[in-house]
Amino acid sequence: MSRRKTATIRDVAEAAGVSIATVSKFINRQQSFSASVEEKLRSAISELGYSQNPAARSMVTGRTTAIGLAVMDIANPHYANVMKGANRVALANGYNLLVVDLEEKATGVRELLEPLALRTDGLIVSARIPAAVVDWLAGLNKPVAFLGQPERQGVVSVGMDSVEAASLLAGYLVQQGFTRIGYVGYGRAAWNAERLRGLHNVLDAAGVELMEFDAEEPTSEAGEKVAARVLLRPDRPQAVIGCNDLVAIGFMTEARALGFRIPQDIAIAGIDNIPTSRYVSPPLTTVDVFSEATGEWVMKQIISMATGHSPDVHMPHEPLLVVRESAKRADGEERAGTQTNPEY
Repeated sequence: MSRRKTATIRDVAEAAGVSIATVSKFINRQQSFSASVEEKLRSAISELGYSQNPAARSMVTGRTTAIGLAVMDIANPHYANVMKGANRVALANGYNLLVVDLEEKATGVRELLEPLALRTDGLIVSARIPAAVVDWLAGLNKPVAFLGQPERQGVVSVGMDSVEAASLLAGYLVQQGFTRIGYVGYGRAAWNAERLRGLHNVLDAAGVELMEFDAEEPTSEAGEKVAARVLLRPDRPQAVIGCNDLVAIGFMTEARALGFRIPQDIAIAGIDNIPTSRYVSPPLTTVDVFSEATGEWVMKQIISMATGHSPDVHMPHEPLLVVRESAKRADGEERAGTQTNPEY
């Protein structure tokens, strides 16, 4: 008994009455065609069994069983943990996760995202991308969710409350008795303004001075570079909050190199609660933003949208203050009435 010949792209082209190039562009989603041509292609693919090819099968079913994740810096443990959580949920639901590292780029972002969009059923993208790219993503005929709050309204976004996260740190430092507090931010990020708002909400009401500084990037290296400028000034702050743990850890490293004792001479805190934060010396006071849980949650929303359901973008977790030695008062005592969340 003869075995049925496996259909080729040439067979599909002949059956549909189009060129091989047209079939290739259709299968790889490189070009759209008229409704009648696309229907002929789908019929030919289905009848010939060419759907055994994964790419061709997606043309018939309309599904790729892949979700795209684009993060600003895969080397940042916060994003690595988001990816870990997202991948866990994707695999449990029969999806593969395709990841793109945007490498903190301000340009060329769309060119990196277009191939990802072609090969996935939905996209999870860091909100810290140009507004024009956010608009383009919002216009795609597929589910898109943003990590954080983009400038554009009316899109699905998932992430922690940056105002609340910063407020928790500010409140703790005020209760510790610090009266001059510095913030090393990253002005290019939309969340930076929210964190500043959270700091001002608490510090202004308490009559505490906030000194603002800016890091070149949200990295440990940038935290190291800015430390001397903050510390070697006559009115240096008594405590410093890094916009994330990486900046705070880099700042702490350089502060020690300059001869400052932590927290006796300068208290330091961060945001994210990355795994490294508990192992540096001294362990870093921070705010847990539940990175893995965020990845799990946003993946659930994308899969829900991909299967025709509405998303629920209300995160089940609130930011949690994690108190460690890096930001405790030099005398080891807190003011009366202080309430903090112990490390867990």
